[in-house]
Amino acid sequence: MARTPTEPLDDTAWRLLGALQQEGRAPLKSLAEQAGLSVAATAERLRRLQESGVVRRIGAELEPALAGYPVKAMVGITVHQPGKKAFLERLRTAAEVLECHHVAGADSYLMTVVAPSLPELERFLGTINGYGETRTSIVFSTPIERRGLVPVGSRRA
Repeated sequence: MARTPTEPLDDTAWRLLGALQQEGRAPLKSLAEQAGLSVAATAERLRRLQESGVVRRIGAELEPALAGYPVKAMVGITVHQPGKKAFLERLRTAAEVLECHHVAGADSYLMTVVAPSLPELERFLGTINGYGETRTSIVFSTPIERRGLVPVGSRRA
C-alpha cells in the first residue's frame, strides 16, 4: 500500500530513518539500537518503509572530485515545449548530469552537472545549447552538503 504524503511517520520511524540516512550500510543490529526496536522489528519496519516508497533506495554517495569530476556547476535552461522530450532523452544518457529538476520561473530545468575540466563542461553545454538558452553557475564550494530529511516541523541539531 502506497503511503500518502499526509500520513505522518512516527518517532520510531524517524529514528530508524535518521540512522539509515547517516549510515546506509549500518548493520540491522545498529539500526535497531538507534530506533529502539528489536532486529526483527527493524527489518520489518525497514521493509514497509521501502514498500511504501518512503525509502527509495540505499546506496553509496561518491565524492565527484575524487572520482574524476572536480568541476561542478548548476545549469538552468529554458526549453520550449516541443523540445522537452528530446532534451530529457539527451540528459538521460549524459554522464555529466547528476540530477535534473523541472522548475517554475525563468528556467524550465535546473541541473547539477559535473565535468573533468572546464573545457569538458563547455563541451557538454555545447551539446545542450541547441535545446534552449543556458545559465551556468560554477560551484566553488558547498558549505552545506546534501543532507537527510528530518521530521516535519523539527529543527536540525
